[in-house]
Amino acid sequence: MDAVLSSGHRMPLIGFGTFASPLPPLDVLTSIFLEAIEVGYRHFDTAACYGSEEALGRAVAEALDRGLIESRSHIFITTKLWCTDTHPDLVLPALKKSLQKLGLKYVDLYLIHWPVRVKEGTEGFDYKGKLLPFDMKGTWEAMEECFKLGLAKSIGVSNFGTKKLSDLLLHATIPPAVNQVEMNVAWQQEKLREYCRDKGIQVSAWFPLGANGAAWGTLAVVESHVLKEIAIARGKTVAQVALKWIYEQGASAIIKSFNKERMKENLQILDWGLSQEDLGKIKLQIPQRRGNPGGMFISEDGPYKSLDELWDGDA
Repeated sequence: MDAVLSSGHRMPLIGFGTFASPLPPLDVLTSIFLEAIEVGYRHFDTAACYGSEEALGRAVAEALDRGLIESRSHIFITTKLWCTDTHPDLVLPALKKSLQKLGLKYVDLYLIHWPVRVKEGTEGFDYKGKLLPFDMKGTWEAMEECFKLGLAKSIGVSNFGTKKLSDLLLHATIPPAVNQVEMNVAWQQEKLREYCRDKGIQVSAWFPLGANGAAWGTLAVVESHVLKEIAIARGKTVAQVALKWIYEQGASAIIKSFNKERMKENLQILDWGLSQEDLGKIKLQIPQRRGNPGGMFISEDGPYKSLDELWDGDA
């Protein structure tokens, strides 16, 4: 259940998400990540802005000490460049800072978190008057340098639409291996998935269950009557059906649950399948809507004046 990336490296298709708000204390978070390793997760997704890198690094170190994993190479770590550092001169220092927090010599995947630049030093998510032009070409060249230095085994992007990917591919020496985007049964991203498939870019899904409870999440997945009917018929949970759909599309899913039983359930999607009838219902009967439109990046005095500009009109 790995994807072979364009970089040649393998990425487990089921990843464990580490974003939480509010964030549990460091020792609690470390214990949660250790539990996830014990349960069987081998791909962990963090980011500079999540505040979870240090706890994840501690969990990996302890897992190695306890023999839960044989070597560093047996675990896949993704982290992301935050918008305050999307500048050619800031990328490498930002990755080095993340590596220091993680206690690692390299990450398996480094992503540009958003195609956005925010003034340095900006905290929180109020970006009024703080949005700057995004130098995609220069920032990507700095990402390529991270790859060449061996600090990131693979590099990619997150929240990029088809036009931005097309612009990036025009000048990229090393193409993005992954595009991590919001994707679930209630926001299926068919156009973007097809584009990425054609270009050899692996799609990774955040909010695969709609992020029930998150400030900008949606209940459209967990409360879908279509999924509930399929789940009852198959003897599965709604979450398992939602994750199975993503898996069958060839995408990877970044799943966040800090409950040990649900951690186990979310991994149990391999020994069964969805029927063509199931897939048809999911495609045609579930209304489509973004859970996180990204409105915080829209401004009359910023680079993106509308959501269409931010998302390249993809739907």
